[in-house]
Amino acid sequence: MDSELSVLKGIGPRKASILKSAGIVTVYDLLSYFPRLYEDQSNITPIAHLQVGEKQTVFGTITGVSERYGGSRNMLITTAIVEDNSGAIQATWFNKKFLTKQLKAGKRLFATGKISWAYGGQGQMNMSQIKEFQILDSDEEASANSRVLPIYKTIGNLNQNFFRQVIEQALFKKDNDIAVSYAIREYLSDEFRRKYNLMLREDAFREMHYPSNMRLQKFAKYRMAFDELYLIQCGLMILKKMSRDKKEGFKHKKDGELIKALLTDLPFELTGDQKKAWKEICADMEADTPMRRLVQGDVGSGKTIVALLALLKTVESGHQGAMMAPTEILATQHFEGFQHLLKNMDVRVELLSGKLTKKKKEAVYERLLKHEIDIIVGTHALIQEGVKFADLGLVVTDEQHRFGIEQRAMLEQKGDLMPDALVMTATPIPRTMTLTVYGDLDVSLIKQMPPGRKQIRTFVRTPDRRHLIYKFMREQIEAGRQGYVVCPLVEASETSDLPSAEEIFEELSNGIFYGVPCGLVHGKMKPKEKDKIMEAFHQGEIKLLVATTVIEVGVNVPNASMMVVENAECFGLAQLHQLRGRIGRGEYASYCVLVTSQKTENAKERMTIMESTADGFVLAEEDLRLRGPGQFFGSMQHGLPDLKAVDVLEDIDILLKAREAAVETMNNAELQRNVRPILASQYREQFFNITIN
Repeated sequence: MDSELSVLKGIGPRKASILKSAGIVTVYDLLSYFPRLYEDQSNITPIAHLQVGEKQTVFGTITGVSERYGGSRNMLITTAIVEDNSGAIQATWFNKKFLTKQLKAGKRLFATGKISWAYGGQGQMNMSQIKEFQILDSDEEASANSRVLPIYKTIGNLNQNFFRQVIEQALFKKDNDIAVSYAIREYLSDEFRRKYNLMLREDAFREMHYPSNMRLQKFAKYRMAFDELYLIQCGLMILKKMSRDKKEGFKHKKDGELIKALLTDLPFELTGDQKKAWKEICADMEADTPMRRLVQGDVGSGKTIVALLALLKTVESGHQGAMMAPTEILATQHFEGFQHLLKNMDVRVELLSGKLTKKKKEAVYERLLKHEIDIIVGTHALIQEGVKFADLGLVVTDEQHRFGIEQRAMLEQKGDLMPDALVMTATPIPRTMTLTVYGDLDVSLIKQMPPGRKQIRTFVRTPDRRHLIYKFMREQIEAGRQGYVVCPLVEASETSDLPSAEEIFEELSNGIFYGVPCGLVHGKMKPKEKDKIMEAFHQGEIKLLVATTVIEVGVNVPNASMMVVENAECFGLAQLHQLRGRIGRGEYASYCVLVTSQKTENAKERMTIMESTADGFVLAEEDLRLRGPGQFFGSMQHGLPDLKAVDVLEDIDILLKAREAAVETMNNAELQRNVRPILASQYREQFFNITIN
C-alpha cells in the first residue's frame, strides 16, 4: 500500500508527477481516488431492440471497418459495423487515427451511448460523444465486461482509460494468471465488523472501483466512509492521550489575587457562556493531567478575555504563558489589549514578532529563559528554534484553523513539562463535526454575545445600486467613521470578468472617494507593506480600506462601521460571516452591504441567509448544508486529511457510529494496537508522531 506508483505498469515519471500534483503518491492514494459516479452497463440490449434517443448498452462483433475523410473540416471518419444475433449498428469515430490498429473484424465492441439514425436508416452510435467503450478480443465473454463502469475525475491529460487500467491492475494484479491483490490489510476483527455492519476492507476497495452491482457499492461506500471517520477520530484521540502521557503536567493553583483583580477591573461582567468556559478551564488547569481544550466562539463573543484569565492563572501559579496568533496584526492587538488590561498589575508582558531585529529577538529569548517575562504574545516566531522558556505552564493558540496540529505541538514542546493547552477558534461548526474535527480536544462553547455589541444590519443589493451604496458610505466616513470594501480578486484576470481589488481601488479613490485617504491591501503584497497599511487603517489615518480576504482574521478597528462586499456570491457563508465580523466592534451603528448579481439559486439562498441571521452557529449549519462534500476537515483544522469517501451532509449517522467505535477503541488496548500501524501508514504526516507500539 505504501509502494510508489512506479510499481504499476503504465506509470512513469511524467504521469507520476501529474498524479503527485493531485496528492496521489502511493498505491494506497491511487486506490483511495474513488470514482465520482458510475455508469451502469450491466444491462445489454439486443441491437434490434435499441430505441432512438435512449442511452443503452450494446455488445457485438465487429464485421467491417472503413475510413474516409469528410465534413466541413475534412476530418478522418472511422466507422465500424457491429452485429449481434438480432441485427447490426454502426459506430462512428472522428479524428481517432489510433483506432485503426485496434478496430479489426472479429473483435468485439462493448459500448454505452445514445442511439441515433444514420443516413440510410441504420442505427448509429456517435463515438465522439460516447466515450465509454471497450474493444475486446473475440474470445472474451460479454459477462466479464457487462458491469457498473467507474467514472473518475480526470487529472491533466490522464483520462478514464488510464485510471481504470492502473486501478484495475492494483486491485487485480496477475502473477502467472493468478489474481494477486496489493495488500489491503484488514485491521478490524470479525466481531468488530459484525457489530458495525462492515464488509471486508479489500472487498470494499474492489466494490468502490468495480461494483458488482450498486447495492454492493453502497455497502462499500459505507465501509470506506466509516474507515475515514473512525481512523481520523482514533488518530486524534491517540494524539490527545500521547500528549497527556508523554510528560508530567502542571497542577495549577486555585484562583488568586491576579484573577480577582482582573475580574474586578473589567468594565463589564462576563457572560454566562464565558463564565461556564472559564469554570471548565479552571477545572482542567487545576487537574493533574495537561489541559487540552478548545474554546469555540463566534466573532466578538469574548474568547480573548477568557484566554487572558487562563494566562494569569498560570502566572500566579509561578509559570509562564504563551499566546500564538496567526498574523502580526492580531498578535500586536492581543499584546496591546493585554498591556491595557494589566496596567495596574505586576505582570510582565512581551511581544515577539518577525519585525524585531535579531538583537532584540535575542534579548527577548534571554529574558524568557531567565523568567523575566511572564506572558509572551507572538506569531510563528514563538516556535523558532531559539525560543526557550524557563517554566512554560500554558500555551494559547488563537485562530487554530490557521495552524497545523504539528505547529501547535511544537510550541507545547518548548517546556520541560507538558504545558496546558488552550485553543481558540472563531469558526463555528456544527457540534457533530466538532466531535470529529477537534477530536483531540475538549470543547467549550461561547455562543452568547457580550452586552453592548452593536447589531450589524446586513443588506443584499444588486450592482446597479453601487452609486447609492458608496454615497452612503462616504457620508459615514465624513461623519467620522471608517469602512471596508472587500473584493474576491487581487488583480484583473483573463479567466474572470470580476473587478479586482486593484481596479476597485483605482475606481473609488479617483471617483466618489476622491480626497478621502484610501488604502489597498491584499495577500500578494510584501508583509511589511501590508502591515504598514493595516496599521495606518488601525490608527485612523486611512479611512477607506479596499482589501481581499486578508482582513478576514485579526483586524480590530472599533471605528469601522461599514463594509461593502463586491461580488459577494464568490464567498462562502462562513467567510462572509468572518468578514462581517470586522465591523460592529465599536459604539456605532454598523452596516454590511453584499453586492451581488445572484445568478444561481445557491447564491440567492446564501445571500438571503446572510441577510436574515447573524448567528455564526446557524450560518455554520447552513454553510455545511449548502457546501456539501469536500475539503471540510482540512479547512476547519489545518493538518487533517481531506475526506475522500465521506459526504459531510449525508453521512452524519456514519460519523456518530464511527465516533462510538473510536471511543470503544480507546478503551481497548488490542484495538489500539491494530489501528496504530494503519494510521502511521495511511495518513503519514497528518499523524506524524503516532508510534506503532
